[in-house]
Amino acid sequence: MQALKIIRLRDGGMNWGVYQDSASPSRVVESFVVESWAEHQRQHERVTQTDLAVEEAVRSFHHGERLKVSHVVYLRGSRKS
Repeated sequence: MQALKIIRLRDGGMNWGVYQDSASPSRVVESFVVESWAEHQRQHERVTQTDLAVEEAVRSFHHGERLKVSHVVYLRGSRKS
């Protein structure tokens, strides 16, 4: 995971972490923050073969259902309901 952290931060990540779900201890979530959606898209363009090998090594620990990837986007100036 440390190798993945280095990749995320090298490619524009500002914060990175790995979290364990206290309600489901086998569930582990990687989270990282980048400046913008455009920056995240650029991350996909910069992937090297070494990066892919690191990501595959991390994925090898995944068991069960298909790996789930989701994106959340900060809403600047959003109104409170």
